[in-house]
Amino acid sequence: MILVGVLRHQVTLLIGGEPAKPTAKAVRERQVAVTTAVYTALARGTVLRASGNHISAASFAQRKAYLCKSYEDGAYLKNPGAATGAPNPMSDPAGMEMMMDGMKKNMAMIVPQTVIMGWVNFFFSGFVLIKLPFPLTLRFKSMLQRGVDTSEMDVAWVSSLSWYFLNLFGLRSIFNIILGEDNVADGMRDMQAMGGMGMAPTGQPQDFNKLFLAEKENLELTVHRWELDDVEKRVLKKYRR
Repeated sequence: MILVGVLRHQVTLLIGGEPAKPTAKAVRERQVAVTTAVYTALARGTVLRASGNHISAASFAQRKAYLCKSYEDGAYLKNPGAATGAPNPMSDPAGMEMMMDGMKKNMAMIVPQTVIMGWVNFFFSGFVLIKLPFPLTLRFKSMLQRGVDTSEMDVAWVSSLSWYFLNLFGLRSIFNIILGEDNVADGMRDMQAMGGMGMAPTGQPQDFNKLFLAEKENLELTVHRWELDDVEKRVLKKYRR
């Protein structure tokens, strides 16, 4: 299993190459380029709602009308008429290449595991391989004695098929020592990937158009109360003796 894991790691590297790791600067620049202008435009509406009482009613109404129209027309969006959502990977060459790399890595993962499991199950089905040097409770019987249908055997005995799964999940440290931490021979990672293949992605792209429309509604509901209205009466009332 160790040799097959090393071979699969090398084959995966030959098929897909070294995984490209984006630098922190590149990630930061990409995030800033996408979100800085948008959130700056949203911040203008938030600041106007929070501090609009410090300017006159005419100035507040003028700024309010301008921002509401801009939010509604999508003036701060790159494609105002296009629906914001996840891009179609089938129409993007980079997305197609990423999908092909994922399929190659999945094949390099599934084929060796299927062959080894079938080989162990065919030639060593019903065989008891080792005995653990410590006692266990009956709860471990179904996990350690797969393929051996007997109720009288001590739980410490381990069948060949169960020993295969224990090695599959327990060789991570050895692979980390031999191949490094970023290896593709980890059996636990394989099982997690197989379990998540049919799951839909939970993360959804940010819909900036909805954010702008929500901010437009908040601005329309904001009532202006100028801070200098009746300031003379308030000052006289505060400092009169």
